[in-house]
Amino acid sequence: MTNVLRPIPLVFWRSVTGREPVREWLNNLAREDQRRLGRDIARVQFGWPVGMPVCRPLGRGLWEVRSTLPSKREARVMFGFHAGRLIAVHGFIKKSQETPKEDLALARERLQEAMK
Repeated sequence: MTNVLRPIPLVFWRSVTGREPVREWLNNLAREDQRRLGRDIARVQFGWPVGMPVCRPLGRGLWEVRSTLPSKREARVMFGFHAGRLIAVHGFIKKSQETPKEDLALARERLQEAMK
């Protein structure tokens, strides 16, 4: 009998208007950048729990996937878990060492909404 790894299902946070901002953000990245982020997210889906340097806890159930992109930029996808699914709630290109408070607040707000 073969052990088949089953990924944690990934869903994108959806606004009340039906938009999926994380998916839209990902689709606007260069193809190679998309591939790198996709591989890093897949490492979380197939290998949870995953620690540094790929994944870091941000507190209160929020985590980030950390990716160094081929375009020499740093990208972050923030996510949480709910009902056995990984929920991507926010993505951005990192421009400073510290995570901007606005990005953190937005991700936490979306995660709380998704868990209702």
